[in-house]
Amino acid sequence: MDFRQEFIEFAVAQEVLRFGEFKTKAGRLSPYFFNAGLFNDGAALGLLAEFYAKAITASGLAIDSLFGPAYKGIPLVAVIAVALARGGRNLPFSFNRKEVKDHGEGGSIVGAPLAGRVLIVDDVISAGTSVRESVELIRAAGATPCGVVIALDRMERGSGELSAVQEVKRDYDIPVLAVASLDDLLVFLGQSSAGQHNEEAVARYRQEYGVARSR
Repeated sequence: MDFRQEFIEFAVAQEVLRFGEFKTKAGRLSPYFFNAGLFNDGAALGLLAEFYAKAITASGLAIDSLFGPAYKGIPLVAVIAVALARGGRNLPFSFNRKEVKDHGEGGSIVGAPLAGRVLIVDDVISAGTSVRESVELIRAAGATPCGVVIALDRMERGSGELSAVQEVKRDYDIPVLAVASLDDLLVFLGQSSAGQHNEEAVARYRQEYGVARSR
């Protein structure tokens, strides 16, 4: 099974990915909900990191270091660095504090110095705020943001015709890698004997609010 399908299966089993009727921040009624915060024990977080590592490796993207924006990106960047190292790719990582420290070593960056081509690690992209802040921090340090990796791309329009992921690609001219996308979810549901009803609901939502897959 493709790692993207394995990830969807894993997310459903962990009840991180749920089906029903959920109101989004945009006021839409979504037939599914993804909450990466529910990968909340050691085993689940370790497996999640392995899926991120597979997506990063499959992309072939040239990377010198990893960066996790506070707060959700902090545990993610640490465990992803461990998973990549286990696979033979040992990368430095860092993250930021929300408040600049005025004692000790000071500053807002913790971990390895920001240098070279830096991959930003996050769970999802909604408004793109954490990406913008991360890009500014990385550039201010003289490094280059080379991409973003997230768990799930909802492939859903924002206020305009583009999705939040597409807006990041356009605004910063960097790729956004996703462990899985809404299209992968539809494939999974289509292959699941119990998923037909959910597949129809998700497909309708995709048709109404979705964007085309961007390469």
